[in-house]
Amino acid sequence: MNGFEPHTLESIRHKGLPKTKLAKRIFFIVLGAILMGVGLEEFLVPNRVLDGGIVGISIILAHLTGWRLGLFIFLLNIPFIFIGYKQIGKTFALSTLLGIAVLSVTTFLLHEVPVFTDDLLLATVFGGMTLGVGVGMVIRYGGSLDGTEVMAILANKQLPFSVGEIIMFFNLFIFGTAGFVFGWDRAMYSMIAYFIAFKAIDIVIQGLDESKSAWIISDNHQEIGNAIIARLGRGVTYLDGEGAYTGDNKKVIFCVITRLEEAKLKMIVEDLDPSAFLAVANISEVRGGRFKKRDIH
Repeated sequence: MNGFEPHTLESIRHKGLPKTKLAKRIFFIVLGAILMGVGLEEFLVPNRVLDGGIVGISIILAHLTGWRLGLFIFLLNIPFIFIGYKQIGKTFALSTLLGIAVLSVTTFLLHEVPVFTDDLLLATVFGGMTLGVGVGMVIRYGGSLDGTEVMAILANKQLPFSVGEIIMFFNLFIFGTAGFVFGWDRAMYSMIAYFIAFKAIDIVIQGLDESKSAWIISDNHQEIGNAIIARLGRGVTYLDGEGAYTGDNKKVIFCVITRLEEAKLKMIVEDLDPSAFLAVANISEVRGGRFKKRDIH
């Protein structure tokens, strides 16, 4: 692993996104949040079918109290937006805040709109698909619509379970609670909707593994490596490589990131060297090293 002096951090400037890319990101985050709102209010919630995570808790609380779903979604996610800002970064936090705000408003506006179908199976399938596509869009463009994953990343540092296992346990608790509140048939339909949404997300963002390996080849390897350490809080390793065709010696940057950090990594590489070679692959498991010890500012 290569370190660098403190003054190097000050020399690394975060370049703003071009207006067209920023507009594209905002558009798809807003669209994704609206799609999730449609999936909830027009398919799942009226038929008493749940999503997992914080949204699932919000649905249960809205049912028990009679308050609006959007209010609970917004309030329960606020702490996780703040934690995401501290642990992952400003871009992620702002993208998540935008997505959750739009999702909350969408559920408010659609609450009195007639539902698309009251057929339980159709509502489960199409609700799960619509919700999954929406969530996938938001994740693909650097945000999140549920604080469960942020919570799981933090809990992963203290518990002997992976992020995926923590999310699974949490959702099993949610669906178990739904069985007592809505009935066990609704709990089982909720699990089907969650599975469909999970697969839809997988299709949209092309992979749901929590960890990813990144390989970068660039003449600006030192600058990119320092930026990854400073802006993502991830360690990097420089490997020696040789071009088979040209015979030129090249430095290869290797690092391991989380799925939520992939969008920011691509921004860093594109900002510092648009012509750099970048390959990102899914990793089923990460052990050892200093992967969990991060200090992102």
